[in-house]
Amino acid sequence: MKRSLILFLCGTSLLNACSLLPASLGKAREEPAPPRKQTPRTTADDGTPISYVDGVEIQKVPFRAGVSSATVEKLAKQQGCKGGWGAGLVSEPGPVEVYRMTCENGKVFMARCELKQCKAM
Repeated sequence: MKRSLILFLCGTSLLNACSLLPASLGKAREEPAPPRKQTPRTTADDGTPISYVDGVEIQKVPFRAGVSSATVEKLAKQQGCKGGWGAGLVSEPGPVEVYRMTCENGKVFMARCELKQCKAM
């Protein structure tokens, strides 16, 4: 009986001593998880295609003719820009509209039209 009492007291002493140790002592260090690679999007929320140039997301806007497309094309021609699809509406239709036209030489001509009065941007 003395022996079992001594073993019991030793075991209790060891358990008490372990509870005094810091909680992080026996735990292995957790390495931070590597950052997850996001797969690049191929389409925007509205379904238009997206491409990437040097990691920068570029959303292609479908060509839409607007009320002032012909006026913007004439304005672009006066400034040496011709060719391509013509002037497409980039903004929503309304009293103020923004048009974009790609020239033959690769430059982009943009114009802002307010109540059908257009000026180059």
